[in-house]
Amino acid sequence: MTTATPTAPAQPHAAPAASGASTIESVLVENRVFPPPARARDGARVAGIEAYRALRQEAESDPDAFWATRARELLTWDTPFTRTLDDSDPPFFRWFDDGMLNASANCLDRHIGTPVEDKTAIVFEADDGAVTQVSYRELLERVGRFANALKAQGIGKGDRVIVYLPMTVEGVVAMQACARIGATHSVVFGGFSAKALQERIIDIGAVAVVTANFQKRGGKELPLKSIVDEALAMGGCDAVKTVLVYERTPTAWTRNDRDIPFGEALAGQSADCPPVPVEAEHPLFVLYTSGSTGKPKGVQHSTAGYLLWARMTMDWTFDLRPDDVFWCTADIGWITGHTYVAYGPLAAGATQVVFEGIPTYPNAGRFWQMIERHKVSIFYTAPTAIRSLIKAAEADAQSHPDRSDLSSLRILGTVGEPINPEAWMWYHKHVGGERCPVVDTFWQTETGGHVITPLPGATPLVPGSCTLPLPGIDAAIVDETGNELPDGTGGMLVIRKPWPSMIRTIWGDPERFKKSYFPAEMGGSVYLAGDGAVRSAGTAAMDGADRGYFRITGRIDDVLNISGHRMGTMEIESALVSKTDLVAEAAVVGRPDELTGEAICAFVVLKGPRPTGDAAKALAKELRDWVAKEIGPIAKPKDIRFGENLPKTRSGKIMRRLLRNIARGEAITQDTSTLENPAILEQLGEVN
Repeated sequence: MTTATPTAPAQPHAAPAASGASTIESVLVENRVFPPPARARDGARVAGIEAYRALRQEAESDPDAFWATRARELLTWDTPFTRTLDDSDPPFFRWFDDGMLNASANCLDRHIGTPVEDKTAIVFEADDGAVTQVSYRELLERVGRFANALKAQGIGKGDRVIVYLPMTVEGVVAMQACARIGATHSVVFGGFSAKALQERIIDIGAVAVVTANFQKRGGKELPLKSIVDEALAMGGCDAVKTVLVYERTPTAWTRNDRDIPFGEALAGQSADCPPVPVEAEHPLFVLYTSGSTGKPKGVQHSTAGYLLWARMTMDWTFDLRPDDVFWCTADIGWITGHTYVAYGPLAAGATQVVFEGIPTYPNAGRFWQMIERHKVSIFYTAPTAIRSLIKAAEADAQSHPDRSDLSSLRILGTVGEPINPEAWMWYHKHVGGERCPVVDTFWQTETGGHVITPLPGATPLVPGSCTLPLPGIDAAIVDETGNELPDGTGGMLVIRKPWPSMIRTIWGDPERFKKSYFPAEMGGSVYLAGDGAVRSAGTAAMDGADRGYFRITGRIDDVLNISGHRMGTMEIESALVSKTDLVAEAAVVGRPDELTGEAICAFVVLKGPRPTGDAAKALAKELRDWVAKEIGPIAKPKDIRFGENLPKTRSGKIMRRLLRNIARGEAITQDTSTLENPAILEQLGEVN
């Protein structure tokens, strides 16, 4: 096995690869390898690469037995299932479909009468720093009261409820309460506009909305109830009979006829609400993907298959142990907050941190101070947050992670997008102290949970690589007709066999579901992830018994075609960010070009002040030359634009469609209400 220390100077460089209409050239090579430390292997649920291989072989040799065994071991059933997988009508796969269970009971009731009963379930830290702890018994009681409040409004099994709440314990309670009575919830992120909210209310046919008067973020009060009022006033929401309002702040709000404050709704409600058994395939939730282009897609997930994978990945990816304090920084408005806040940690009996605020308030050391304060042992956040905090730490030593005691950490994780190698190295060194494995997880709203990720006690790590598929996940890289490509050649990522937590359909639009995710040209039963990827041609990280590691190269929509060379945006971004003395963040998109067909446009956030005029032009030339040196002249950005930040939603997601509009000089017509800082759009329009 080849290994390297964290200070190894290896940098990305050009690598030859096959080129063609359906392949993506790989331009990034990473030779640094970090074996699992003894501290991670000792006592791990999956200890050593041989244990991983044994699980993978078990899943491949008898998939039905593999999944059925774990479903019986890890879930509590009201009616045991007798059929594991019904694949008679692909891609509408059904798992455990003759069984019945309840998701809330599997997260809460199952712990009553065990040592977990009095264990802290949630450590809630509010925006202002106030801390509240809720035990599993207390959480069950709160969920029971809220579930009874929903029932009192005539809401029951099969109804749909919109949850539009801040990142508080009440959000988790509302989701669990819906699951308890068999209602399907659809959580809408608290930064979405009234129009986006209205579209989702109409599409799912919601009968109720659960919201708050205000949310608190970064020391500010931001309205939610007034946005709900605006959405309902737009029309088409006649099915909504009830709006339950959590009074998060004492600030006054406008009460309408259908509005009921939480205090009134919960008054006199019993904490005892028996969970309603539902079919394994009953829709637990519908979560909408971005609606910036066309009608938003309502990704529908089942109850049993989704919950099983949430529990399994908590055990595998995070190697969860009884004394861990787990912190996933995602909002419940996104899939990460569903699987690794609202369901997975509770099903596993974990203690978790839930945080209302933002990482830069009251200072950019907030995350590190909270890890120290709550003795967090597993920390799971987004590469976007990491890159922003790198910039903040280098600008202000007081906010550097070195200023906090992070010795409680044992596992780090990243989620949401590929992490560039240099950000990975900083995270590993300054947050993990070069002793914590970094699990770079690849998954999507549609997959329900992790599908390609390292296992901390088993997998050697390579910065920027999500490594190997989890047991039971048959991932491959193919061309446009579904033919598997050789290692070292980039193409489209697919999953060739069904797995329990996969998307079931797009709510109300099965034809769009098939067309979007299971294209006929690939046989109609192969899941198309929509991401480009490459497997390493060598076996530097392994001992030869496994094929190469996976690395995500960006969305297929973001593949650039430069003079016939197809390249993923992530690799060019990584080259820019590897200029560590200058660049904090970078995002790359394409724009039409008469000469090369497509030109590379890079949006760059510097560690220092934003330059203008001749200084900006000189710096742009320096960065172009750097990319040419690291990758090759073909990858030099034609346009480089500097901004104080990138256009991100309040959850930290880069709005790449907006960047494409800017690069092409197009008018911005999409919803920008979720932007953290709209003022940067003008900055990013200046070409250097």
